[in-house]
Amino acid sequence: MLNIRNLKIDPTSLGEKMLLVDITPAYEYKDGRRLDTVTGYRYIVALPEHGLEKLGVKIDGKQLVEKPEGFAEVEFSGLEVFAYEAQGKTQISARATGITLVD
Repeated sequence: MLNIRNLKIDPTSLGEKMLLVDITPAYEYKDGRRLDTVTGYRYIVALPEHGLEKLGVKIDGKQLVEKPEGFAEVEFSGLEVFAYEAQGKTQISARATGITLVD
């Protein structure tokens, strides 16, 4: 049977602009429990072409940009968008290898 986690969503369907609005640490999990180890950061972006809905994009490693005052337009490298099911609902998540501020 096809697993929803194996399907990839075309990142261009998110729209041309992504606005960074927040940055939160991403923690390691073991046996379903969160540990104190930070494994990377989740960059929360608002998507203007989707009514400013928000999406978290996880990047492993150190924090690559500072949290903006308000918002800042960004681009991701190596962006992958995927769906998963949690608590009976389909969720959308993303990961990337890098982030840069757009001038």
